[in-house]
Amino acid sequence: MSITAVIFDLDGVIVSTDEFHFQAWKRLADEAGIVFTRHDNEALRGVSRAESLEIILAKSKRLWSQDEKNRMMETKNTYYRDSLQTLSPQDILPGVMRILKELKQAGVAIAIGSSSKNTPLILQKIGLASAFDAVADGNDIQKSKPDPEVFLLAAQRLGKSPAECLVVEDAEAGLMAARSGGMRVLGVGGAAASALADLSAPTLATMEVQTLLKGDLDAEEAVGLPAMS
Repeated sequence: MSITAVIFDLDGVIVSTDEFHFQAWKRLADEAGIVFTRHDNEALRGVSRAESLEIILAKSKRLWSQDEKNRMMETKNTYYRDSLQTLSPQDILPGVMRILKELKQAGVAIAIGSSSKNTPLILQKIGLASAFDAVADGNDIQKSKPDPEVFLLAAQRLGKSPAECLVVEDAEAGLMAARSGGMRVLGVGGAAASALADLSAPTLATMEVQTLLKGDLDAEEAVGLPAMS
């Protein structure tokens, strides 16, 4: 089936706030006496705030109550949201604006599918609050990636079937979510080398819309890829 909709993850695809997340988690971990490194931060990519906190607290020598965890998550989010105030349209990643423009010109629907509850703020700060035909984010869902809920909701809001959609993702959890939701997926950045990706590119700056809408690798390149679920 032809691709008639593209669903973009937000962080790492449209704009990078990875450093903001890292600094916020690092500050929180330091305050709790937990060693947290950039290497540790890689395990947090594409997962929810609650799951991220559990990964960090697994390195702690003490047990934490749910009330403490709730306060820590709020504190981290405060640190993170404070840093987001510096975001601007200049922080949009290379190739994004061209891809969005060309997809619109081709009559392809576009949406955001992000687990972040800060999606509305981020889109507003970078000037893309009204750029997408639909937005599904962490405020709308019960299950984070790798569950496909956020992508399925985005497709529903676009009025598209999963088979018509291609997801753009930079995290393994997002690739898994797209595949389990029955969607094709372009892996960018750290996800470009994954066998779960139907298409791969270092950044959107190197991707052509015609290739994007094709939605799969050439037969020779596709050898060894797992079948779509």
